[in-house]
Amino acid sequence: MSFSNVPDLILEPMIRNALMEDLGSYGDVTTRAVIPADTTYTARLNARADAIVSGMQVARIAFNLVDTSLEIKTHVADGQACKTGEALMTIKGSAASILSAERVALNFAGRLTGIATKTASFVAEAAGTDARVTCTRKTTPGMRLVEKLAVLHGGGFNHRYSLSDAILIKDNHIAAAGGVRQVLEATKAHASHMMAVEIEVDRLDQLTEVLDIGGASVVLLDNMDNYKLRKAVALVDGRMKTEASGNVTKDRIASIAATGVDYISSGALTHSAPTVDLGLDF
Repeated sequence: MSFSNVPDLILEPMIRNALMEDLGSYGDVTTRAVIPADTTYTARLNARADAIVSGMQVARIAFNLVDTSLEIKTHVADGQACKTGEALMTIKGSAASILSAERVALNFAGRLTGIATKTASFVAEAAGTDARVTCTRKTTPGMRLVEKLAVLHGGGFNHRYSLSDAILIKDNHIAAAGGVRQVLEATKAHASHMMAVEIEVDRLDQLTEVLDIGGASVVLLDNMDNYKLRKAVALVDGRMKTEASGNVTKDRIASIAATGVDYISSGALTHSAPTVDLGLDF
């Protein structure tokens, strides 16, 4: 599967900040000390585990921000599977430039490949159903965009990118506003007609109240067991989209999907994904 990546210029500030953090105030002193300025090499970015690849766009930008003259060829695109030992990218040119960008490129690519790979394993568990596996806002500060892109590369779907994307009424909103009726009536009175509205419930009686009042198009069924999820889907009966969230593990995905919910959201896709081991070899 191939993907249209976001424009490089949107990602560049994040990657530039990471490079500035790594290069410090005086640059790569080790490389300057030991590598002659005219030394050139071809380096291979290799997979050291089977995985679903993400972060190749980011890695390319990292190398090019250090040196626009580097010749970079991507062999395995974001969203594609790779095997252990497979070359994902080759970089040809100044050895000093390659070495100076290496760690930032690998940090991003390993992290994002880990997210894509974990997402793919969750998505596989929901195969054969209509349920979509989505991420959450439980992302690494400053890296949300690329981590959510990695979820897409793994075959998942994205929830909100930010608090401004949609109205999501959580339990604390309900408590602070005084109840389900109060939050839904306030939303009806003040929300833009262009803004999607989702409300969280953790009890079936709350869901009944939401259905009676109206005003939301999606209901988040929080920390419900599979029996309650099936009851909730039956109560909704197609009038809203349903999202299961809370205590979503890989072992539960298949059984949650079988309840008939439309979406299954899991923060684990981003906050608990292990980094995939990638290496850069000269």
